[in-house]
Amino acid sequence: MSYKLGLEAKLFHGAAGATAATEMKNVKDVTLNIESGDADITTRASGGWKVIAAALKEASVEWTMVWDTADAGFTAVKTAYFNNAPLALFVSDGAGSGLDADFAIMGFSREEPLEEAITVKVTAKPTYLTRAPAWKDGGN
Repeated sequence: MSYKLGLEAKLFHGAAGATAATEMKNVKDVTLNIESGDADITTRASGGWKVIAAALKEASVEWTMVWDTADAGFTAVKTAYFNNAPLALFVSDGAGSGLDADFAIMGFSREEPLEEAITVKVTAKPTYLTRAPAWKDGGN
């Protein structure tokens, strides 16, 4: 059996329009959400059952970062959020498989627990600038 641990995965950032190549090390607990919408294709031939077909794919990425204004990845995400600017992200399993797209930073929520570092929870969703989102298999 072959498996990977979450700590082997990588999140890259870069300028929108090209595959992100700079690894962000100041991240933890990354979640890549991918779902398909559904289209109703029910006909009388479906025997009284409602049937669907997979339609458009939808994705989002959520992660937590330590609030570190000296960290280049943190600064890139913060700048993209406050300037409403796209940011290239590549959510990799560490072996080069994952979602590659330009993203809009949709959430940037700061948490200030009493006995832990200040963190920010980030939510990003694919956007379209010059390239459509794509799934990559290996090679990184």
